[in-house]
Amino acid sequence: MKNSVKRNGKNCLLLLDDGSYVLGTGAGNFGNYFGEICFNTSITGYQEILTDPSYFNQIINFTFPHIGIVGTNLKDNESDKIYASGCIINNPLTGASNFRSEVDFDRWLKNNKKVCITGVDTRVLTKKIRYLGVCKALIHFPEKNNFENLKTLQNKLKNFPSMNNLDLASSVSTKTIYKWAKGKKVNFNFKNNRKFIGVIDFGIKKNILEILDSFEYDIIVFPINYPIKKIIALRPCGIFLSNGPGDPHATFNIYKENLNLLKSFEKPIFGICLGHQILSLIYNAKTEKMHHGHRGANHPIKNIKTKKVEITVQNHGFVVSKKKFPTQLKITHSSLFDGTIAGLEVRKKPFFSVQYHPESSPGPQDSRYLFNEFIKLIKNA
Repeated sequence: MKNSVKRNGKNCLLLLDDGSYVLGTGAGNFGNYFGEICFNTSITGYQEILTDPSYFNQIINFTFPHIGIVGTNLKDNESDKIYASGCIINNPLTGASNFRSEVDFDRWLKNNKKVCITGVDTRVLTKKIRYLGVCKALIHFPEKNNFENLKTLQNKLKNFPSMNNLDLASSVSTKTIYKWAKGKKVNFNFKNNRKFIGVIDFGIKKNILEILDSFEYDIIVFPINYPIKKIIALRPCGIFLSNGPGDPHATFNIYKENLNLLKSFEKPIFGICLGHQILSLIYNAKTEKMHHGHRGANHPIKNIKTKKVEITVQNHGFVVSKKKFPTQLKITHSSLFDGTIAGLEVRKKPFFSVQYHPESSPGPQDSRYLFNEFIKLIKNA
């Protein structure tokens, strides 16, 4: 990582908040793109990763060097747009070579007004993040190689907010109630509605909705600020707390009074990722920022009940703390990488949650049973 700009014909710059930078080749949209830099070790699924709302305000450093080789298509999107600020890739982009591709990676970035920097030694960058922790970063992709002054860029990056104490879920949550059916949002009428599962949207992924919709219940998605009292009054069969971005404590503090009403619900609740953290906060647990987070498709998780190990997809920079862990909660899953809490349940309540993503398929279906357990609890309620 260098410390002063030398205009050597390269047309893109990655700047870290410690003042170091690296030059590379830009792709996608021109401009300045800010985010918390993190690394993801997955070797497939780059389209799903970039469109996951949980990556809002983050720049993804892909450890796998070949990104873009299978192109993009509408089916693999986890949302309606790219939520990550941008990405960092080792090898130059090449044309798509896959029968499912509809738009090549560079054009897809341009269509979504997002950026990518290539030609970066992502291994060096990954090691730096592992040793020093996550930090703020800026991808500067100027038109015609007209770089802004380095000091100006450093000041802009300094003013970009840290992920700590930052509520981002409010920015990505739906603004209206909708029903999810057969892969899309549809109109609905509560009066004519079948039995339904209520989803509180902190940044829901499409694949989660698809799996929930595969069961015999309607799936109704509610905004983050929708009154819990009204949701319970509609008599859902269960409530799902979705994944999402940002600091869970910041989000919980904003909606604390409303979210605490979930404790009065008598039917099953299932939470994933941010939803898992929110459930823990409702019962007075603490959350904390991780040194560099867990992001990849090869994370081993031990199910404490069955003693089995699941290979999981993970994407989180915060975790439920073991410090002053409430007696009302019970730890059900643990990370074999670092021993962090990966799952919990509420004693004497049909509420449970996991830190990882059981809707994804690295195992390929090691963790899919969690959805079945949720539905079983609903049927037995």
